[in-house]
Amino acid sequence: MALCGVCSTPNLQVYTNSSIGFKRNRSLWQPTSSFRAKSVKFHCSASLKPSSSNVEEIDEDVQNSPSVLSVEDESAHVKQFKWSDFKILDRVSIGHGGRADELVFEALVQVPNSPLFNQGVVLRKLNTTRAQRRGRRAIEVFKKLVRRRLLYHSYSMQVHGYISNTLSDDPYSFTLVHGCHGSFSIRHWLQQSDWLPTLEATLALDEESFRRVGDDTTGGPAVSRQLRLIRILMRDLLIGVNYLHSHGLAHTELRLENVHISPVDRHIKVGILGNAADFNGDGTSTSSAYSTMDRGQMMIAFDMRCVGFMMAKMVLQELMDPLIFAKLKSFLAKGNDPSSLREFFVTTLNTNSESGNIGVQILDRNWGAGWHLLSSLIATRPSKRISCLDALKHPFLCGPRWRVAPSMDIIRWGLGSTAVKISEEYIYRMPQRQRLAHFIGLMEMLNPCPKPKCWLELLPGKWRLLYSTGKHIGLTLRQPSTRALIGNVHLTVTQTSEAANNTSLSFTSDIGFTAITSEDWPHNKTGATGKLQTLSQFRLVAGKRLYLKEEKKNIGKFSMGEPDAEEGLAEKLETEKWKKVVPFKEFPSSLPVAKLVSGEIEVTMNMNDRIESPGNVIGEVRKQIPPEMFDLSKLVCGTYIDSRLLVLRCVNGSALLFTRSSLDHKSM
Repeated sequence: MALCGVCSTPNLQVYTNSSIGFKRNRSLWQPTSSFRAKSVKFHCSASLKPSSSNVEEIDEDVQNSPSVLSVEDESAHVKQFKWSDFKILDRVSIGHGGRADELVFEALVQVPNSPLFNQGVVLRKLNTTRAQRRGRRAIEVFKKLVRRRLLYHSYSMQVHGYISNTLSDDPYSFTLVHGCHGSFSIRHWLQQSDWLPTLEATLALDEESFRRVGDDTTGGPAVSRQLRLIRILMRDLLIGVNYLHSHGLAHTELRLENVHISPVDRHIKVGILGNAADFNGDGTSTSSAYSTMDRGQMMIAFDMRCVGFMMAKMVLQELMDPLIFAKLKSFLAKGNDPSSLREFFVTTLNTNSESGNIGVQILDRNWGAGWHLLSSLIATRPSKRISCLDALKHPFLCGPRWRVAPSMDIIRWGLGSTAVKISEEYIYRMPQRQRLAHFIGLMEMLNPCPKPKCWLELLPGKWRLLYSTGKHIGLTLRQPSTRALIGNVHLTVTQTSEAANNTSLSFTSDIGFTAITSEDWPHNKTGATGKLQTLSQFRLVAGKRLYLKEEKKNIGKFSMGEPDAEEGLAEKLETEKWKKVVPFKEFPSSLPVAKLVSGEIEVTMNMNDRIESPGNVIGEVRKQIPPEMFDLSKLVCGTYIDSRLLVLRCVNGSALLFTRSSLDHKSM
């Protein structure tokens, strides 16, 4: 696809990061010894006699922007061209579309003795002061990185030089000459209907390409092919970004439209680096929320967040829709933890989309490793975001041939993701129930937050009930007089006071249901909707959970498989593999927990439509939900919590597994 003529595509979109509050200002452009303040002569000529206002404006920019390139200071690696050195083509590829203050040309070099002779290049004419500053900054960055030209040329658009202006030209324009790396940016690739096979053919992917990401297979279903391709692209992108960070530079403009894939060397090009910022200078963040982070850490965290958004769009094609991407930004801006992104996407994305939620399947693979990497890249706190080197060692980006030693955090994440996947299958026969009890027991052994202080930080919020190890009663084998269809069951926890030593919490159980009033079961499952709400007050104190081994034989018949799971758990922890992970050598007799001391309980029910026997409806709802969600006083302790999952134990020993939900679930 081509754009006729030599016009540019206006792009006025400015990328902001509300959670960091990072702004690019003049203080980021530190002076360097390689540029002199004589660059005013490059802008102005006495014969042109520009107005005094223009001279003052340019002189101010020169003084405040040491990135200005001087003609006398030209490096041997940056060539000065003339317009007559090029043959301008009559088309411009859509992937090279510039901003509103740029004119983009594609041309062929016509200098016989030049190594670029007859090669295609891009001429980017920069018409405003800000645009010219970007172009000169790109040349300055090229000079700084020229000592490692191989890596620079592999992961960045090659800057060849600039076009000098004659007296007849516009003295205030500046034209940058850089390499032409393919016709499409990654955004344009993803917008193609057949982008996967076309991109595979363009990159000429073979077995050797897949071995570089730890995979020795080719072909397969679309999910496997897309996963292998994303691994290749993400690893290349992270290597390029890490190359910049290791040289004291932050990209600050990582977006899909700024990144190209070269079919020649099959590497990702991270742009011309016109907005790259140095962060090796002195100075710390001025934001009170991140006062402990220096400017370099803030800039690196900003780049990693941009990489996270790029990964999300590459995996989840639905995010290419600006409306859905705006929902994601709104979800994060409201203070929701990125670890609950799966809960957000499952409820937000269209399950009947053409892609069939291939992206969700990709992120679910390898025990949900993709969700872990994505949440680590766009973590709310900049200090918690993963670095490029750690991301390159993440299991999601490493194929099955590479043995990666996962961290304890990833092990916990994998156990929780497996438990969530099993619970979503809604097959609760004895093998599934034993596996779920087994994984919940392992999670409790590896609880990262045993102290009540940590629980007070993580527990407040909205949690959705996934599974109960207690008794399950459904509608399949019963013919009740009043039928009720259970919807979402939420547990909302709020602190009663913001005082530092306050341990009082308010628990609210919300049970949504639909009462079927007609004699026949409707196909669309419509009926009278209602909500059952229970409110109770709790105090959070430190406690211990005891494991009574001598009672296993007596209660085994009535425990719904849980004692057997505990026995298997003890055997699992004795293996060599788990001995390296668990913090104790043998099965413990007790574990620290957060004890819940309940107070008064208040129960209310709201119905949107009138029904004849509300008492029967309440009775049917109570049969189908765990009794602890109706009588919150039966919750005795919390045994596991992290930013995503919660496990509460009840008075009868059963466990309730929750996942963190959105703070504003109705708006989605």
